[in-house]
Amino acid sequence: MRRAAAICGRGLGIAWLLGLAVWIGLSLHFQIAAPWIYLLYLVGVFVWLALVRMLLQGRLRRALGLSAVVLAVWALWWGGIAPRQDRDWMAEVARGVTAEPVREGAVLVRNIRDFRWSSPTEAVERWYDLEVQPEQITSVDMIMSVWDSPEIAHTLVSFGFADGRHIVFSGEIRREVGEEFSAIGGFFKRYELVLIAADERDIVHLRTNARGESVSLYPVAMSAGQRAALFRAFLDYGNALAEEPRWYHTLWTNCTTMPYRLVRGIAEGLVFDLRVILSGRLPGYLYDLGVLPGAETVPLAELKARAVLPPSPVDGLSSQDYSRLLRQGWRD
Repeated sequence: MRRAAAICGRGLGIAWLLGLAVWIGLSLHFQIAAPWIYLLYLVGVFVWLALVRMLLQGRLRRALGLSAVVLAVWALWWGGIAPRQDRDWMAEVARGVTAEPVREGAVLVRNIRDFRWSSPTEAVERWYDLEVQPEQITSVDMIMSVWDSPEIAHTLVSFGFADGRHIVFSGEIRREVGEEFSAIGGFFKRYELVLIAADERDIVHLRTNARGESVSLYPVAMSAGQRAALFRAFLDYGNALAEEPRWYHTLWTNCTTMPYRLVRGIAEGLVFDLRVILSGRLPGYLYDLGVLPGAETVPLAELKARAVLPPSPVDGLSSQDYSRLLRQGWRD
């Protein structure tokens, strides 16, 4: 019995060391470039084998002591990696949204993106500033874009104003020139977070047409006060990122969890749901909350069908005309 317990304990110890090695190895992989990363891999394998040998020989204290040293060194290094503002950013994430009050409740929203996309990576670049009154927001829409697994969607929040204009907020990884996205890398301080404000002709057309993603738009019921408060919360978040950059995190700080936290700050009693993580299922969560049109009487499948946005041209359309075209499925 004692022998079986010892074997089990050593097995658990080796499994723990293996998990620790994988975690530290991935953190190194996404932070350190070749050729130094290969040298660190070699050192890591040597240290891991030494720890396993100690466990198998019953030298538990030595194994614990060495692993504690390794963890302490890693933690000091890891804690010193800070997000930055001064990298060579891709054009579409080069500017995060900021805002400042101007007069009588109005705010000047800076760095609204209005690119014209001819391919997933090529666009005519344009940014503009706009003075708006948050109290004139008449609608809030959730726009969801799926490009791979239907369980995961990119979530955008669009605010419509009385004059027909819309401003869309999108929390995104701030990619550097030539950098590719990795969901695993998002766990290991690989990307900074940026909050983009964009015209719908830019950010929706990019996803429906240039990228060919599956995009849906859902009107969300909110009071006038909640709409204005949420809009200001997004602007405050953008200002905070401009002052102090933050890391994107695949699970906790992404395109869905970030706006969810902002919504929870203005909506009392909002309960967390796993569908916030499995963002492709977010419409079902909103349906259960009763904030989608006809949630009391219309099946969710019917609402999903109405929400689908087909590819639409932008040539010759004003911002207001394009936004009206996107919502024609909800006017029928």
